[in-house]
Amino acid sequence: MPELFRVVIVEDDPDVALYSKTVLEKRGDCVVITLADPRLAVNAVAEFQPDVLLTDIEMPGMSGLDLIAQVRQVKPGLPVIVMTAHASVDYAITALRHDANEFLTKPVSSADLVSHVVRLATEARQAATVVSSAESVLAIGAHPDDVEAGVAGILAAHRAAGDTVTILTLSAGMREGGIQHAWNEGSQSAQVIGANLLLEDALGGAHPSGLPLVDIIRKIIGDVGATVVYVHSKNDDNQDHRTVHDATLVAASKVRTVACYQSTSSTPDFRPNRFVSIDGFTDSKLAMLGSFAVGVERPAYLDPDFAMATARAWSRFGTGSYNEALEIIRDSAAV
Repeated sequence: MPELFRVVIVEDDPDVALYSKTVLEKRGDCVVITLADPRLAVNAVAEFQPDVLLTDIEMPGMSGLDLIAQVRQVKPGLPVIVMTAHASVDYAITALRHDANEFLTKPVSSADLVSHVVRLATEARQAATVVSSAESVLAIGAHPDDVEAGVAGILAAHRAAGDTVTILTLSAGMREGGIQHAWNEGSQSAQVIGANLLLEDALGGAHPSGLPLVDIIRKIIGDVGATVVYVHSKNDDNQDHRTVHDATLVAASKVRTVACYQSTSSTPDFRPNRFVSIDGFTDSKLAMLGSFAVGVERPAYLDPDFAMATARAWSRFGTGSYNEALEIIRDSAAV
């Protein structure tokens, strides 16, 4: 059985407060608390966590409009309905400018009251469900462009689904320009899909924090609240890639979805068991790859034809025309 909607009513007229409470409890299946003093409302919202707030405008001690501003600091997304006996347009405009969701003129019919409260409460809960179901995706690569070559299309699909995406690069790589150049290229790539970039100088030398690689990755997983992690496969000729794979599997032991991608040096032992269609996201993948090695001789794996041919080949085992391949370590519905 669905949880009853929770409503706070701030109204100094006891008759109006009782009427509103009775209607919502009897006809709207709501749990309602009423307050005559608006100065008590902020604490009530913080403790009761209502789905909707109803407030009058003119009350002793604090106006309803001032109350809205204070409530927004405690619960920013809380739907607010302003009720007043003043039916003027100016009142309505003022209320809505103070972030009220609805403006109702007293007396409010029981049908209108229930309709507005239930609709706003339902919309708020649905929005909260969408937010809470969004994934926090962390894609980890040893060097610049590792992640993009392996899972750029999948990351673009995650962003299109409303997930947050962070790309963690653990060294500046071997190209000229060092950390600053790696940051510039990586940032441009991340911006293509609205991802975040983290660049750590954690391979081939002492990290400034003094933390081992496992602890660096574990901290970042915690900082971003990662629920999905992509990383190099262990089936790889590059020692840095294997090192990052091993460290990530230890650091991500509590992450519910962990998958390994095909890197530029994966061996024939790379054995994917998940093939994800990137149809509709190939342009994003190519744009991300195009952010690297600009103006210099580019590695073959950054060539658009190479990337598209690889994705086309993997589609033999999946759906659609272009796929990226993954070895699943731990699974959830997110991948």
